Amino acid sequence: MSKPRIHILALGGTIATRPDATGAMQMGLGADDLVAAVPRLAALAEVAAETVSRVGSHSLSFDQIHALAAKIRALEVDGVVVTQGTDTLEETGFLLDLLLDLDIPVVVTAAMRNPALTSPDGPGNLLAAVRVACDPWMRRHARALGVMAVMLDEVYAVADVQKAHPTRLDAFVAPQTGPLAALVEDRVVPMSLPVRDAIVAARPRFASLSAATQPVALFWISLDEPGRVLEALIEAPDHLGYRGVVLGAMGGGHLPERMSGTAGRLAGILPTVVSPRAGGGPMLRHTYGGPSSEIAVREAGLIWGGRLHPLKARVLLETCLRAGLDRAAIGEVFDGWG
Repeated sequence: MSKPRIHILALGGTIATRPDATGAMQMGLGADDLVAAVPRLAALAEVAAETVSRVGSHSLSFDQIHALAAKIRALEVDGVVVTQGTDTLEETGFLLDLLLDLDIPVVVTAAMRNPALTSPDGPGNLLAAVRVACDPWMRRHARALGVMAVMLDEVYAVADVQKAHPTRLDAFVAPQTGPLAALVEDRVVPMSLPVRDAIVAARPRFASLSAATQPVALFWISLDEPGRVLEALIEAPDHLGYRGVVLGAMGGGHLPERMSGTAGRLAGILPTVVSPRAGGGPMLRHTYGGPSSEIAVREAGLIWGGRLHPLKARVLLETCLRAGLDRAAIGEVFDGWG
């Protein structure tokens, strides 16, 4: 029986670094180098490797991920593995999930330990990612699974995964849902399918996307925040170039009372999404009263982000704006997230 054809697309990141003359880690390794470090890949699949970029994920752009999605759509393979940095994996993976609707597994992986450290995790994560892309169950359920992240022998839905620690090996978690599958010995053990109704419902609205980036501001709301940055954004010519705003709100969707009026004015000018700064929802809708409670904030016209982490809410809002959706349509897209 022929082996699955797996295409590896390398973007850079810690997994692709090497030390310079001073010992500092620099981008430098390409896709062929990553594959050469994992000889066991040849027993699993017919592997093709392509270097797309050599940058840290902190320097990736929305435009680059849109181009990557187009590249993936054009491939005639049985599965795709994307390697990149961990800094923005939860965002880039979610954007790919919004843009791709395929019958083949698409897996994003990375590394927390660089190749110069003892026991770097990059080779193991790449092997695990290819194993997932080759697995018969994963291939049968690829459309239902969507884009996945594989880190430290666990498989996550990218809509749910979060980077919860800046340096630890077990930095990635899905606190609301847990992993979809685990890798044990040479097996992929499935445990659940993700709930993807909101993504499936939104995709038809994204059939035609502008090539122009739609900048979205992200503000974490914290204790005693007066909202002056929001006031400056409202008053600035062309609103500093921003086309939307995401507010990482307190608790179940609360803002400080002193800035509630400002937030309402902002929502009248730019699409403004409220998302839980705690990292995931679902938020409240009609429990607390008062001028900055979730009831008042929703009545003021702010869009409810449901269970979406603020980082992912920003990705979804930027995609909605590229699709030319008005405020009502954006609200409908976000409403699917609870």
